[in-house]
Amino acid sequence: MPQTTGTRSIGVVVAEHIALGAVEGGRIAGSVVSYAAEGGAAADTLRGVPSEELVQRLADEIKALAEVEPVTAVGLAFPGIIRNGVIEDSPNLQQLKGFFMETAMRAALTERGIEAKIAISNDADVVASGIAAMHGRLDKLVRVWTLGNGIGYGRYPAGDGVWEGGHMVVSLDPNENFCGCGGRGHLEGIMGHRAMRLRFLDMEPEEVFAAAKTGEDPRCSEFAILWHRALAAATASSIHMSGAGKFYITGPNARFVNLPFLNRCVQEMVKMSPLQGYVFEIVPRSDEVAVIGAAVNAMMR
Repeated sequence: MPQTTGTRSIGVVVAEHIALGAVEGGRIAGSVVSYAAEGGAAADTLRGVPSEELVQRLADEIKALAEVEPVTAVGLAFPGIIRNGVIEDSPNLQQLKGFFMETAMRAALTERGIEAKIAISNDADVVASGIAAMHGRLDKLVRVWTLGNGIGYGRYPAGDGVWEGGHMVVSLDPNENFCGCGGRGHLEGIMGHRAMRLRFLDMEPEEVFAAAKTGEDPRCSEFAILWHRALAAATASSIHMSGAGKFYITGPNARFVNLPFLNRCVQEMVKMSPLQGYVFEIVPRSDEVAVIGAAVNAMMR
C-alpha cells in the first residue's frame, strides 16, 4: 500500500472555487482555506483571472501555509485534461488551456523559497485519491463522479490516458448540445449545472428536480429520468471497460440522485454476471477530501 504518512504537504484545488490546506498523515493539519478569486460568483470570477495572475495568487497562499512548517510536496488540481504538468484543455477555465502549470508553479514557488515535489492533477482524480486515503482504500480501484458545474470522473490510482468521463457520449440526439466544450451528446451536457440552466432558462436545477418529484411538470419528470439514465450509461461504460466495483458520487448536485432508480437504470445496461458486483455510495461534498487527494498525489509522485 502506498505510504502517505511522515511528511507535511499542501493540497490546492482550483475548480468552482479555490480550496487549500496543509496535510499530514493523510489528514488535514489545521483547517482548509476556501475562497473565490475576488468575491462574486466563484466559478464565474475564476474564469476571468489570467493564468499568470492565478499562479502568483496560489503561490502566495502556498507560501503562507509553508511558513508554519516546511513542506515536502505541493499538489494542485484543476478541471480539464492534464498531462505531464500541462493543462491541455479546460472548458470550465478556458484561460488555462495549453498552460504549462507545473513549470509556472515551480518557478513561482522557487521565487518564494519553496523547494518541493509538485504534482498537477485533474480535480476529479484528487477527489478519488482523497476518498481512497480517508477510507483506507489506497490499495484498491476507486472511481468517483463529481456532479457540479461540470461533471468529473475521478479515478484512483490514476492511469495513463485522458479520463474525461464527463464528456462520454451518452446520447445520439444531435440536439443535445449543452456541453461547455461544444460537443454533442455528452454526459456533462445533460447533467452539468451550467447545462441544466441553459436547458431550462425559466427554472433553476433545484426547481426542475422539485417539480419532477411532484410530477407537476412533465418536461421536468422526463428530464429527471434522462439525467439518471445518462449517469447510468456512463457508469455502465466504465464497468464494461474497467470492471465492477464501488462508485462514489459527490459534488453539490449529488443531492439530486435517486439511488434506487439509478441502480435500476444500470441493471438494465449491465447484464454480464461478472460485471454486476457494483455499488454506489453518495459522499458529502467536501473541500477537505479534494485537498487531501491533491496532497496525496504529490507525495506519491
